[in-house]
Parts: sequence; structure tokens; C-alpha cells
Amino acid sequence: MQVYDVSVPLSANTPTYPGDPGIQIKPSLLLANGDHANVSLINFGLHSGTHVDAPAHFIEGGAKVGSMPLDSLLGEAEVVEVAPHLDVIDKKFVVANCVSGSQRVLFKTRNSVYWGDTERGFHEDYVYIDPNAAHWLVESGVKLVGIDYLSVEKFNSDSFPTHLAFLSKGVVIVEGLDLRAVPAGQYELLCLPLKIAGGSGDGAPARVILRTSS
Repeated sequence: MQVYDVSVPLSANTPTYPGDPGIQIKPSLLLANGDHANVSLINFGLHSGTHVDAPAHFIEGGAKVGSMPLDSLLGEAEVVEVAPHLDVIDKKFVVANCVSGSQRVLFKTRNSVYWGDTERGFHEDYVYIDPNAAHWLVESGVKLVGIDYLSVEKFNSDSFPTHLAFLSKGVVIVEGLDLRAVPAGQYELLCLPLKIAGGSGDGAPARVILRTSS
């Protein structure tokens, strides 16, 4: 069995979406200072690194992250590779490349390479999912969609049609995956977001694992 950790490490150098809080990790207690333990303090937005979006992220009164169904977050998943020259995942692409009946689809694009280039910061030219492709995926019965950068949406969108297409139908969005080492194919997905009860319930960081069946 091959196991892939497709989560992005969190550090002060991890790129965040423009306008979101940066990531700060600092010591609160230190053994070196005579404290009884090492304890770190972390401050970051809930949409940093690998994370899930709940309906409440874009829909007033929408379901919160703590109520996400576990059967959507765990189970068989398809990793679909997108050619490096493609800038957008459109309806034509998903119809031709996504296996019929897949309930969880993760898109591996050139975005994954960006995680190895943190010095440049955020890449605005990331590959995104077109709203028409999102609607087709919803209609085909998908429960979860993932992508290997910080948004499924076109950069600088002001109406968020892709997010709304998924979230309005209860489809879980997983963003910030690192799929560099993962070949296209079928896997078991284990995606466990933190069970955060406070705040608006818009999302949560997650540890995401893929493993083969044998």
C-alpha cells in the first residue's frame, strides 16, 4: 500500500491568498527559557494551506464546517491530471476526463509545482475550475472536489460562481492540495478538517491523505 500525504506544510513562508491573514508561528513557552514544556502559538486564516470550504464560506446561513458529512470526506477518490498548458478546467475537460460515477475528484495541475516555489509568494496564474464544469460535476453526483492551489475560483473573481455552484449543493471543496508526487488514478481519500465550533464556520485546515488499495 502506497500512502501519500498531500497536505501543504504550514509556516511563515507558506503562500496565502491575497487579503487573507498571513501565517505566524511563535513560541509561547520554551524549555530553553526554563518553562516546563515547549508550547507554540499559531495565528492564521482558516483558508491557509490545505483546507476545506464549508457552505458558510460564501452563503449566509449556510452549513458550517462542523456539520460536514464524514461520508463525503472519506472514501474512493479519483486524481485527474490536467496538462500543464491548460489554464482552466472547463466542462469539455471534465466530460472527457472524469470517470463517470466518481464521487470525489481531485485535480492535479501545474499548480502543484508552485508549492516548491514559496519565495515568489502567491501565484496569480493558477489553474481554476470553470463554473460550467462545476455545474456538470454537481449534476454527475460528485460529493467532493479538490484542487492543488488556494482556490477553485478564477483569481480576482467578484461573484464566486464556481464556489457557489459547489457549496449551494453541499459539495465539499478541498483547496491547497500538493499532488506533485501522486500519479493520476484511483485512491482512498482521508480528509479530516479540524472540528472548529467557533467563528462563522466558513472552513478549516485539514490533513489530507491518499492511499492505494494495494
